[in-house]
Amino acid sequence: MSKDFLVEIGTEELPPKILRQLSEAFANGISKGLKDRQLGFDLMTVYAAPRRLAVLISELDEQTPDQDIVSWGPPLKVAFDADGQPTKAAEAFARKNGLGVESLAKLVENDGQQDKLCVRQSISGSNTQALLGDIINQSLTALPVPKPMRWGRSRQEFVRPVQWAVVLFGADTVAIDILGVTSGNLSRGHRFHSSGDIEITSPGSYRDALYDAFVMVDFDQRRELIRQGVMAEAKKANGHAVIGEDLLEEVTSLNEWPVPLMGHFEEHFLEVPAEALVSSMAQHQKYFHVVDANNQLMPLFITVANIVSSDPQQVISGNERVIRPRLADAAFFYSTDLKTTLEARRESLRKIIFQSKLGTVYDKTARVSALAKTLAPFVGADVAAAGRAGELCKSDLVTEMVGEFDDLQGVMGRYYALHDGEDKAVAEALLEQYLPRFAGDAIPASATGAALALADRLDTLVGIFAIGQQPSGSRDPFALRRASLGILRIIIERNIDIDLKVAIAGAAQQLALTEASGDCQEQVLTYVIERLKFWYRDQSISPEVFASVASVGLSNPLDMDARVKAVDQFSRATEAVALASANKRVLNILVKQGEANVAEKVDSTLFEDPAETQLAADIERLSLLIAPLVAERNYVGVLAALATLREPVDNFFDAVLVMADNLEVRANRLALLHNLRQLFLNVADISHLVVGK
Repeated sequence: MSKDFLVEIGTEELPPKILRQLSEAFANGISKGLKDRQLGFDLMTVYAAPRRLAVLISELDEQTPDQDIVSWGPPLKVAFDADGQPTKAAEAFARKNGLGVESLAKLVENDGQQDKLCVRQSISGSNTQALLGDIINQSLTALPVPKPMRWGRSRQEFVRPVQWAVVLFGADTVAIDILGVTSGNLSRGHRFHSSGDIEITSPGSYRDALYDAFVMVDFDQRRELIRQGVMAEAKKANGHAVIGEDLLEEVTSLNEWPVPLMGHFEEHFLEVPAEALVSSMAQHQKYFHVVDANNQLMPLFITVANIVSSDPQQVISGNERVIRPRLADAAFFYSTDLKTTLEARRESLRKIIFQSKLGTVYDKTARVSALAKTLAPFVGADVAAAGRAGELCKSDLVTEMVGEFDDLQGVMGRYYALHDGEDKAVAEALLEQYLPRFAGDAIPASATGAALALADRLDTLVGIFAIGQQPSGSRDPFALRRASLGILRIIIERNIDIDLKVAIAGAAQQLALTEASGDCQEQVLTYVIERLKFWYRDQSISPEVFASVASVGLSNPLDMDARVKAVDQFSRATEAVALASANKRVLNILVKQGEANVAEKVDSTLFEDPAETQLAADIERLSLLIAPLVAERNYVGVLAALATLREPVDNFFDAVLVMADNLEVRANRLALLHNLRQLFLNVADISHLVVGK
């Protein structure tokens, strides 16, 4: 037998940026609690709105399963002495199971190996309704609440004060003490459109009952309604609403009965860079902006009201009055910033500490400028432009606009550089230095931007490692993991042929710290290359494929990328299983014998079997064949050629005893295997591959 189960926790307005996280965590906690008690159910539906978290479970078992418990005791020879009297071990077993010692003689079973004392008990399942309180409260206690609150005289803590709770199991109302309130069947509707309590007669009626009370409890339904409503409002003005997913998520979390409305602002504000206006509207007011067919910002905004107004225009006018001073502030910041050049602002950077042991932000720009000039030839950038971009790269941090909207760093730098008459390449680089900002983000489109982005990240990486503050565990205050992945993506996706050792050494030279020595540089290189493993994992390339390339000890990401993709392709070839296995065997033999027992070169006069003659000839032929392919980094071609070694290698191991009694013959055969291994190491150490799974 089963019933539907509903739990709703009613609160003051929950933090919008973590509503989704809280909702999912609550649902996961409920699900875990049920599964831990072996309670089966059909479907779980999760609801979340500004003032409530709710979970609906369909077809939940009415009780836990009956259990047959078997308790094994000591072996018979330990339980009774030579006279047949119970020992202390038997007495302890009897006490544990609530039995009399006299009954033990009848409780003997064989466990498949020997006779032992054994007690079998049948325990009836527990009533589900009696378990719900613990399940709910444990789920709430486990929620990831960053800053819990206390309210009233209660010692209870939660993310926001709890006002009511609903717990229903089928048609039954379940009274449970939940964070200071007793649950019932009464919920509450919209704060303004609904008065009084809302009776929930059954779990299945919950969604409709709240909808009738002007609350859309389904988060995804609200989000889609907002998306469609915002787009429809923009369409009325022949515009297109730009809907950022983060903003949409936050607005959905703020509204339980969303009503999109479109307002206007004065066109003269459009003289301010669009990004500044958009940031002001989104950050301060949670408005969506509108663009025309040419992707130019229109003097419109779309707000989402949490109320159905009898006079929508009054709501719109109120929002227009609110946004006007916000945009006026942005316009003031912009006009004020234009009065001082980025070059002049550099001096202010001397007062800002980048890191106490690494100097000021001004010091960092000097290092980045020098390093960007060093890297410029590798990326195809103009040296002077790269250096100039480095000098100005942080000047916008001390502008009024970026001080108010920190997400505009780089964006405003570009605008101000163009206004100052700086080279366009320099201006674009100031914007692109922060790319990519997150996984999947675009990389710098310009060569100068790439040089600056690399220089900035490398300076931070080497500097932080030099002072011993590299990431540990989940701690990464300088976002070095993201910086490393950004370096790798820029190099690989822009086809920059550069040795990271050279780039890292260049950064260390600018730091002029004794701590930025060879050991530090090696640590940075290892750390950055290690990030590749995770990048390839996201591309469904196995860690073994990456390990086969990384183990060769390379430091050119572009070269490594070509090898990884070639090995990944090779790993799916029919020859891969045999050749990977053979390479493992060869490696094990060579490691066991040591270099001292390997001949310096192969002597064909010592061959005793046609199989070793053939293998030696194939190795020599392929060495000549693949040399130009390796030079061209055509590793797919190299591995395709080496795949032809499958048969001669198999024949060699079938016919030839490597560890011959004749030490000279043995050393010669080891040299042949050494040459075979070196052939594959032109690409990777395929002994790492796990193929044929």
